[in-house]
Amino acid sequence: MAANVYASATVDDAPAGGAGRARVLGGATIDCPDVATRLTSVPERARPEVDKELAALDEQIAQAYRRLGESAEAVRQDPGFADERIVEPLGEERSATLERIVAAIDAAGDRPAGLEELADCTVRDSGNASAPPADGRNGGEQDDGGQDGEQGQGGNGGQAGNGPVAADYADITGAPAAPAEPERTEDASRGTFTSSCGVNENGLFNSDNVIAAPGVANGAHHFHDYIGNQATNAFSSDDDLAKADTSCEDPGDRSSYYWPVLRLQNGTQEQDAASPGGGIEGNAGEIVTPKEVTLTFVGNPRGEVTAMPRLLRIITGDAKSFVNGPANANASWSCTGFEDRQLKDKYPLCPQGSDVVRTFRFQSCWDGRNIDSANHRTHMAFTAADGSCPSGFRPVPQLVQRIVYDVDAPSLDDGGRTTPLFAVDSFPEQLHKPVTDHGDFINVFDEDLMREMVGCINSGRTCGAGADGGEQPGGEQPGGEEPGGEQSQEPTAAPENPGDGGDGGDGEGGDAGEQPGGGRPENPSEPPATEQPADEQPADEQPATEQPADEEPATEEPATREPATEEPAGESGAPGDGGDRPEVRVSPSAEENTEATGTGADNGDGDNTGDANAGHDDTGDGNGAPADDGTEPQAVTGGLAETGAQLWPAAAGAVLVTAGVVVLRRVRRT
Repeated sequence: MAANVYASATVDDAPAGGAGRARVLGGATIDCPDVATRLTSVPERARPEVDKELAALDEQIAQAYRRLGESAEAVRQDPGFADERIVEPLGEERSATLERIVAAIDAAGDRPAGLEELADCTVRDSGNASAPPADGRNGGEQDDGGQDGEQGQGGNGGQAGNGPVAADYADITGAPAAPAEPERTEDASRGTFTSSCGVNENGLFNSDNVIAAPGVANGAHHFHDYIGNQATNAFSSDDDLAKADTSCEDPGDRSSYYWPVLRLQNGTQEQDAASPGGGIEGNAGEIVTPKEVTLTFVGNPRGEVTAMPRLLRIITGDAKSFVNGPANANASWSCTGFEDRQLKDKYPLCPQGSDVVRTFRFQSCWDGRNIDSANHRTHMAFTAADGSCPSGFRPVPQLVQRIVYDVDAPSLDDGGRTTPLFAVDSFPEQLHKPVTDHGDFINVFDEDLMREMVGCINSGRTCGAGADGGEQPGGEQPGGEEPGGEQSQEPTAAPENPGDGGDGGDGEGGDAGEQPGGGRPENPSEPPATEQPADEQPADEQPATEQPADEEPATEEPATREPATEEPAGESGAPGDGGDRPEVRVSPSAEENTEATGTGADNGDGDNTGDANAGHDDTGDGNGAPADDGTEPQAVTGGLAETGAQLWPAAAGAVLVTAGVVVLRRVRRT
């Protein structure tokens, strides 16, 4: 261990009464090998026990990190103290846990080799320490109320003392340009499908992770925002997820979308201030509700996509990448208006009037067999630089998740006293570094709606809840998918108005009818205006004078209209409904009304956009005609439907006019 780790270490005072945040060592962190990533093959029967023991390893590291902070003065006086009193006991705990993991796997299959070597940990410089400010006060000391002490440039920072620090931020205008997009082949799947699920305005949080640590409370050691599925916690079964309420506008999407919360380091005491996963583990401050969350599923630049299997789990990014290294890091940070520039390991400093943007591009190649894997990674893969999937993998719709926050650039010169620092929650030893950002997804789409998504994407259309509710910024995607070189499937030009459409009202990559890479799709979601006769109004807006007084209003069309167009505009993402609506909890009757189509914004599509094979579904036929995925009322123009629904009033009028002329002539003769 290097001596400078301790010479510059700082201690954060414990709050009064012992509640809230722990004292931490700003200049050092605990670095242990990540066992979970090494376990690429675990027998199904052994997984529950292995998951439990992996969670125990995380808890041991968190406790050791807290002990390190509480012993900072002793470490300063005797550098050997950390080895003897913290690192060695931690290694013994880990050895015992690893033995239990080996035994569990051995009992169900082949005994794993080499796990015992992963027990040893080290204490290493975190890079967060700095010399005290000129006034002699410690750069990281604060009381429990927030920003009492100046944190200074490079100080250990953060109201909990373990980050963030000034070095964790960078001016977005100096950020590197996003990587170039791969060239699309003529077989590329160019469509997009948007799901609008709110911004967690109802405040659903926990520090669990049902994917990485099922059955373990506080398995994440940090708070998550949840949207979509409203029953997601460590103990949720597949059946629980399938039956849960959803915050998504389309009740056919009960998927679970979650990510670490963003906090302002302003001293606010949140609900978890004195709890594990919260203040006790260094996750402190005001939780910021996103201004906007966009969930867009996009295609593959080389061919069609296939359906995701139900209950597929995907984790993108690495919550431990500060100590693991950036190999699996996969989050991008930017600012509205500057999304052609992306940061991987820094939080962005945005100009005034620009919002912080956080983007995840999930893995989009599936092994075709498994909905999860032992390390939660090997069943999925990123595409290569040319957009192709590895051998044995097939492309599935790629989830692009964009989260926007209305937060100001922090004042780094005074450590955030004037304008507070912001950072994501993290495992305590990861020090809130932006490179640790990550996102989680569990696919709980109804199978019919998933087929509809695949058909929409493969046929080059723009579909989904809120798909035509507002402009979809063209440059809101990062330029590439990391790691592995999967490139952006959306344009990288900076958006003019990224906030347009509210949360979910706007999607990723292009205006509502414009597809990635420029130009309009072959099967646009809206029929061109020329499909509507110039002298006729839409079928649901016929003038009252054309409708006999004893008839139903013209907005209720005859049975010749396609059923999908009869959904209320509020469920179809029609223009004007936006995406910033409060959470929609759909009653059974509403769910029955949308059952045939899955999502209102793709109204004509129904189950016709894909067959049972999903990924090889040819939706360019009559079942996937351009009018199908728009909300335009006239699914059919011309022919019998138009004659019966629109022309008969004119015929009736002609008869009345003829009769009137005859009567007038008789009156004149008399």
